[in-house]
Amino acid sequence: MSACPNQNQITVMLPPDAAGQRLDRALAAHLADQGYSRSRIQQLIAQGMVRVGGVIATDASAKAREDMTVEITIPALLSASPEAQKLPLTVVYEDDDLLVIDKPPGMVVHPAPGNRDHTLVNALLAHCGASLSGIGGVARPGIVHRLDKDTSGLLVVAKHDRAHQALSAQFADRSLSRTYMAFVWDLPKPAQGFFDTSIARDPHNRQRMAARAGGKPALTYYKTTETYGTLAALVTCNLATGRTHQIRVHLAHNGHGVIGDALYGRPRRGEGALMRLLRGFPRQALHAAALKLRHPGTGKVMEFTASFPPDLFMLRGELRAHFGHKR
Repeated sequence: MSACPNQNQITVMLPPDAAGQRLDRALAAHLADQGYSRSRIQQLIAQGMVRVGGVIATDASAKAREDMTVEITIPALLSASPEAQKLPLTVVYEDDDLLVIDKPPGMVVHPAPGNRDHTLVNALLAHCGASLSGIGGVARPGIVHRLDKDTSGLLVVAKHDRAHQALSAQFADRSLSRTYMAFVWDLPKPAQGFFDTSIARDPHNRQRMAARAGGKPALTYYKTTETYGTLAALVTCNLATGRTHQIRVHLAHNGHGVIGDALYGRPRRGEGALMRLLRGFPRQALHAAALKLRHPGTGKVMEFTASFPPDLFMLRGELRAHFGHKR
């Protein structure tokens, strides 16, 4: 296994006395003199950075074997303080306590390996100055929640620690409401309902989540807003929980993957310009369209909406032109 530039690779052969121990405990004991704690080893396993016999290890509690060879890739460390970069921002609302941003598709929310700059955090630091430093952690200043890189729409940012705590509490008690719009394959049946399958990391692909027993509880309410023949639908989704990739996983698990979703979607077969457009749509057609929260300072209930960006506006126009649409 080759390491990426600025990454460090460690190969460990566990000693005989490690046999029968938990994998994370055995590795931490072997690497203690290099500064790797058990919690750090668990993080690396969760990130898919540990391989046993060339296969990604997914279970930190798996039993180690005598003379087991383990390969560990240590990701490059990010700077503790992201750099301020003046980037275009669409500010829907701003006061001394918070901002509401309409994030474009393609923008990463916070720096991470492979996306060190040109993120929303970099833009916020330039927009707000040093006042954001440390709020919610230096690597994610002001960030209360996140959107996937290719999901567009509304995101709220705290300007100081008191606002961050208050908004985070609203996420925790589910009093903050988020509404998403998704273009999906086929027509959901029934047209309105909910998905409540638990979600966990996919044991076969660390980049994916999966709807499966034993995961964390997840609840998504949905309602079909428009239909386009029997090929596709526009669905409104409301999150009662906030699991990673929740809407995309729930829709795909129930046979209605989001159009353009390369990770979870299953494009339909067919000929013609419209099918080529749908199969080739360059990102998941998912948009955070509405946000309702209680202002952390005044207590006033505030609601925000964001129209489709140009690519989704075009997609809806093409579907309507071909099929018409039913509400």
